[in-house]
Amino acid sequence: MLARAARGTGALLLRGSVQASVRAPHRASSGLPRNTVVLFVPQQEAWVVERMGRFHRILEPGLNILIPVLDRIRYVQSLKEIVINVPEQSAVTLDNVTLQIDGVLYLRIMDPYKASYGVEDPEYAVTQLAQTTMRSELGKLSLDKVFRERESLNANIVDAINQAADCWGIRCLRYEIKDIHVPPRVKESMQMQVEAERRKRATVLESEGTRESAINVAEGKKQAQILASEAEKAEQINQAAGEASAVLAKAKAKAEAIRILAAALTQHNGDAAASLTVAEQYVNAFSKLAKDSNTILLPSNPGDVTSMVAQAMGVYGALTKAPGSGAQDSVSRGSGRDVQGTDASLDVELDRVKLS
Repeated sequence: MLARAARGTGALLLRGSVQASVRAPHRASSGLPRNTVVLFVPQQEAWVVERMGRFHRILEPGLNILIPVLDRIRYVQSLKEIVINVPEQSAVTLDNVTLQIDGVLYLRIMDPYKASYGVEDPEYAVTQLAQTTMRSELGKLSLDKVFRERESLNANIVDAINQAADCWGIRCLRYEIKDIHVPPRVKESMQMQVEAERRKRATVLESEGTRESAINVAEGKKQAQILASEAEKAEQINQAAGEASAVLAKAKAKAEAIRILAAALTQHNGDAAASLTVAEQYVNAFSKLAKDSNTILLPSNPGDVTSMVAQAMGVYGALTKAPGSGAQDSVSRGSGRDVQGTDASLDVELDRVKLS
């Protein structure tokens, strides 16, 4: 008898579990497990038990024993996360554009007692609440913001559902918008707006590129002119420094030459050497006559080198004559007669030129 009772109890338990697994989304009394005294509650499920029509307790997962006839399993709540497809609905945005929008709702039953006795059908109630909240939130946004602020829109819908469903023992975990269908004419306008925006960005980028190119070219020309002016300035400075150095070197060389010449003239036979130098320069000057110009000024006796040398030495003696110098006085006395003769001959030649 014990074996027959065990087989009967096992058959009842198996039939109850099969019926619980194949129940419809909307719970019905025919889909509830029967009271077989000994019951095994699956994991992540909560069975609400009523005793004589009143709430008695919630069966925990595992082995549970109920009193026949008095106890009855009234509701079976799943504690897993539930995914519900929100049907497509119409919503009007702030700028009066009608949209067709649907979504997916993720929720979980947190309190089986409230979910059983707080609302008749919690899943249907949450779905309707999600639709109405979606229409309300879309009415606060324009069409452009609907696409840009989908995350904030989802968060606002979740907050609104949680505030209303708290007394039902249900918590909305997240809400995701699946598709947003825009009217055809509005979609064409959006496409034209996108194309215009892209052309605008392309034009702006092209103008910015042209501006940057012009700025770079102008900057390059400016730098080139600055470098050229600096190079010219450096060249002029170097040239001026070179000319100054050349003039200074020439002056030093000339001063050294004059010093050496003066020292040579004070030595023995210095007058004879000066006479020889003047005679050589006189001969060289006559060899270059009529080479640079057609106008020639000749003395009365160009072949008389002696008188020319005597005249030059007289001028030299007069310039170098110093008071109290005995040597220079002797030179002046020695060449005085020649200088006077030369001056007389020069006066005669000038009178001849005037008369002619």
